[in-house]
Amino acid sequence: MKKTQPSGAPKTLWSLRRGEHCAIAGYDDLLAEAYKVRLMEFGFYPGETVSCLQSPGFGAPKVYRVNNTIYSLDDEIADHILVESTGL
Repeated sequence: MKKTQPSGAPKTLWSLRRGEHCAIAGYDDLLAEAYKVRLMEFGFYPGETVSCLQSPGFGAPKVYRVNNTIYSLDDEIADHILVESTGL
């Protein structure tokens, strides 16, 4: 069972619901450097806007749009991508 984030904890990409968007703030320290580099190659770099297109239930991977490209990420990766509100 997936733990919920404590209040005051940084928001992660996995916490987005369908139709929500945010800006990438960075990555937590638990994500391996190789994953950080690969995600940045895909466009998930700090400051970039990301939107959640699909958020199926039962822990299935979510679908995100970044740089006009669509990616599917599961919680094992998306939960390490820190995000902040874009204010839009």
